[in-house]
Amino acid sequence: MPETPMTTSKSRPKVLSHVILIVICLIVGFPMLFSIIKSTQNLGQIMAYPPNLMFGDQTLQNYAAAWTTSNLVRLMTNTILVAVAVTLGKTVTSLLAGTAFVYFRFPLRGFLFIFVLLTLMMPTDILIVALYRMMGQLQWINTAQALVVPFLASATGTLLFRQHFSNIPAELADAAQIDGAGPFRYLWSVLVPLSWNVIGALGMIQFIGVWNQYLWPLLVINDNQKQLVQVALKGITIGAVDEGNWGVALAAAVIASIPPLIVFLVLQESFLRGFALTHEK
Repeated sequence: MPETPMTTSKSRPKVLSHVILIVICLIVGFPMLFSIIKSTQNLGQIMAYPPNLMFGDQTLQNYAAAWTTSNLVRLMTNTILVAVAVTLGKTVTSLLAGTAFVYFRFPLRGFLFIFVLLTLMMPTDILIVALYRMMGQLQWINTAQALVVPFLASATGTLLFRQHFSNIPAELADAAQIDGAGPFRYLWSVLVPLSWNVIGALGMIQFIGVWNQYLWPLLVINDNQKQLVQVALKGITIGAVDEGNWGVALAAAVIASIPPLIVFLVLQESFLRGFALTHEK
């Protein structure tokens, strides 16, 4: 079927939008691509001017040095365990809180929900001194509890599940009650199977958020063997730069970015569907 002037005019905005999106993706992804390229080069290639944007011949040497000399295995294991614990804990507490705000009637329910939303305006950095004192009083400094327990509640997760559960027909809860299902049975058998996309969206957000933590673990963890990878990367970078091993420092940073990238690739579809569901009217 031949193209008409009307179809051609309609296709032009689509082509333009795709070109703009491609350019934006290239701009956003360039720092990562630049790091990957430089992590394969020797010092002379890294410091060359104009910049050398071709892959080098030091890939195996740089990545082997980053993996064996930087204690990355232990650091990434620590971070994965903390990220998984926080993600699971936040998901469970958010599920329970969202269920309570939608399906239970209790005094001051609206006020408490507004209070939960207000906590979104109070980032952890504002509360960090009070949290640190509390960890000291509990004698949790330099322990895994200090990295996990303060972050087991999530206002964002509560809001997501509350909005999602509000879109589920109330007749399902009535039918479950008639069949004799209690609140927890209804949550496990009905709400959870209907919420996997929201769970995936929240899980991805929380895992990547914990993985990128820097200030809090820097304060509460003193033992390098218990430290998280983002804090340790600073020391790795300083040591590598002092020795002239920029490629090793960049290789360590690239390796440390692999787990959150895997989580994103696995859960990206759930992430998009989860937010689409929570915004349905």
